[in-house]
Amino acid sequence: MTQIRGLGYLKVQTRDITRWRELVIDGLGFAEGSGPDPDGLYLRMDERRARLIVLPGESDRVLAVGWEVRDQFALAAVGRAVEAAGVAVKVLSEAEAAERAAEQVIAFEDPAGTPVEVFFGPVLDHSPVITGLGQRFVTGPQGMGHAVLPTTAMQETFSFYTEVLGFLPRGAMKVGGGQGGVPVMRIRFMGVNQRHHSLAVCPAPHGEEPGLIHLMVEVDTLDAVGRALDKVRKLGFSISSTLGRHTNDKMVSFYVRAPGGWDIEYGCDGMLVDETYYTAEEITADSYWGHDWSGSEPLAAFIPRS
Repeated sequence: MTQIRGLGYLKVQTRDITRWRELVIDGLGFAEGSGPDPDGLYLRMDERRARLIVLPGESDRVLAVGWEVRDQFALAAVGRAVEAAGVAVKVLSEAEAAERAAEQVIAFEDPAGTPVEVFFGPVLDHSPVITGLGQRFVTGPQGMGHAVLPTTAMQETFSFYTEVLGFLPRGAMKVGGGQGGVPVMRIRFMGVNQRHHSLAVCPAPHGEEPGLIHLMVEVDTLDAVGRALDKVRKLGFSISSTLGRHTNDKMVSFYVRAPGGWDIEYGCDGMLVDETYYTAEEITADSYWGHDWSGSEPLAAFIPRS
């Protein structure tokens, strides 16, 4: 059984903080929070001080994928499991933990080189969450949402999250392979709570920046999704995928390209998994309808590097 309860936060770096502000606040209606970097963006979805942190820098990259556990005992158990797998674990200082608005944080890298942080004791902000679209984000027991990460070490990465961190397989989707000697590859979905997947890993041609394929956040109504879609279009952001409903998590969503070459999926109506009866399945189509990717720009994670 996993000690991980959900995706707690995502911290990224960007070369275009101004455009990011337009996307997440003006377009997607995140509430602005507070944090230690006066030039950074700290985006609220609920009582957490910040779920999405965007900091200015000289490149576009993932700084940390933060996973939440119940308490200090669960955190210690995760640390022991990761060290037993031969991966170095750093216990962050009290000041570093305070920067992340948590009581204690440990940090390590997964086999793909993604910077992972695990924490307990998030600091809460009890002031009203004033969202730009009048929406409520679906968080709570389901965590922040889900992240899809690229990897050049697919089996090692999948094994690390399932066998070391205890994520539960929640199905797969075959991509390519099967002809001309090309090996069959699969996108693997994994869950830690009732959200269908809090994490997915996908084969990628390189392990360089930005280190992310997409982040999904869920809101409470289809109207909020539609209003966000209208907003980001008016602001001139590239729509990677039109509105559609996925086959695995049943989410009705669209994808918008964020500065840095990765997407934010913005959706509603995601399914809740009952582990009593769930079995991992392989989907053969991404969506029941919609999700037209024909106008999408290439994701940075899939552009081969020299």
